[in-house]
Amino acid sequence: MPAAGVRLPEVNVLVVSGRIVRDGEQTFTQGGTSKCVMRIAVNRRIKDSKTGEWKDEAFFIDVIAWRELADRSKDKAKKGTPVLVEGRLSGREYEKDGQKRSAFEIVANRIQFLAKAAAEGPASPAGESPDESGGKTNLEEVPF
Repeated sequence: MPAAGVRLPEVNVLVVSGRIVRDGEQTFTQGGTSKCVMRIAVNRRIKDSKTGEWKDEAFFIDVIAWRELADRSKDKAKKGTPVLVEGRLSGREYEKDGQKRSAFEIVANRIQFLAKAAAEGPASPAGESPDESGGKTNLEEVPF
């Protein structure tokens, strides 16, 4: 039982890396706000206790980008592209075929595309191209 007057911090921060499993889809709300949804596969390496072999276990999750991040991401969010996503976990409930269901997704604050596109040059954060940075690309190390 928590002590009286102690307040726990509310922290909801995720950092995941994975590969996009289908091209990002950009839509707009009725108010004109841009939204880009992409689904990523996040792998976890596990050892099979029976065979002793290492296997990849995939977890699939939707990533939602809003506004400027959605606009910058829509053309780079292609199937197979490795990404690093920073954001927060969000949940929602909906009804399908009369059944109540729930879904979890990542609302992105930042998306870094880790592979270079054919005409782009080195990998860079969403929206940054060599032209915008005066011919220099801001490369960052992946934090793992």
